Amino acid sequence: MRFRRAARRFGRAGGLAGSLVFAAAILGAAPARADVVIGVAVPRSGAYVAVGEQVLRGVQAAARDANAKGGLDGQTIVLDVQDDACDSNKAVAVANHYATQGVRLVVGHVCSNASLAASEVYAANGTVMITAASVAAKLTDRGLPTIFRVCGRDDDQAKLSATVLAERFREKKIAILNDLTPGSRNLAAATKENLNRIGINEAIATAFAAGDADDAALADRLKEAGIAVAYYGGDAREMGRLVRISAERGFKPQWFGTSAIATQEFATIAGPASNGVLMTFYLDPRRKPEAAAVVAAFKAEGVEPEGSTIYGYAALQALVAAGNFAHTADSKRIAATLHAERFDLVLGPVGFDGKGDVTAQGYVLYVWNDGAFTYAK
Repeated sequence: MRFRRAARRFGRAGGLAGSLVFAAAILGAAPARADVVIGVAVPRSGAYVAVGEQVLRGVQAAARDANAKGGLDGQTIVLDVQDDACDSNKAVAVANHYATQGVRLVVGHVCSNASLAASEVYAANGTVMITAASVAAKLTDRGLPTIFRVCGRDDDQAKLSATVLAERFREKKIAILNDLTPGSRNLAAATKENLNRIGINEAIATAFAAGDADDAALADRLKEAGIAVAYYGGDAREMGRLVRISAERGFKPQWFGTSAIATQEFATIAGPASNGVLMTFYLDPRRKPEAAAVVAAFKAEGVEPEGSTIYGYAALQALVAAGNFAHTADSKRIAATLHAERFDLVLGPVGFDGKGDVTAQGYVLYVWNDGAFTYAK
């Protein structure tokens, strides 16, 4: 499972085909001769590049490891990587690209709005889509038979956030913030709803436009209102700026973020002000014994498999496991197998329920300190 050894085998078996597939994605031509092409739809531009790179890194490692063991039902795996920029329209264009190229297995997308938009195309074409990072409950609640995820759901994340706010900060003034993006808005609304249901009302619930000037104005407003706890479901870049700018202006509440900030980029931007920031995120798979060899291989290459990296690995791994179990690369048969069986993945032994949600453990609470996040006590 060492990456260099796996990479050499990947190169011998499908390196040329892989290069041509990547070129075809750029030129819009049909992919070159390959055994089985798997699409990888991630943001390689825009605010969520860091998460996209995590997922892609995990998928690439899983493909190398799978090819070193015979691929998917004996076929070499070649990846067709496309950039959706976490944009709904671009995501649909990517899904249509895969449809026209005959790609029927896709790992993606990262942002929930992108996954929701593209999943309609995938479902219509019988394409299996498995996401490593899209948390919107609606994605799987529609019951589309070929749509899956290995990550958690935002309604579960919101429940945990509300519980933490109620148990730890009941007597504090709480602000619930969103930046008008779909994911941020949905998480803020769900957290507020769950918190209010517990019997606690926030002092402020507001939306703001992301940007340095607006961040400064928001920080001043929250400081003046005596806010002690600020919950925000935005991306790592924006939360990093908001936390840093607030600290520079003398406003240092207890910041509380979500899975969107589970990347080193957040701590780099926020600087020392990131210390003590709370965050909800999936169970850290790096601590799972089933992931030990994969984690060690990453680290041997000088890569820390943080955030969604192992979840990207698990997404590709699940497709391969289902295909090898059923002895097929057919997407509809792989979908049926994912629903029916359990698999030994880097996440442990897991299956997928009737909606396509993974049965792995959900969200837990983390705290940032010294540029890294660990389980909160």
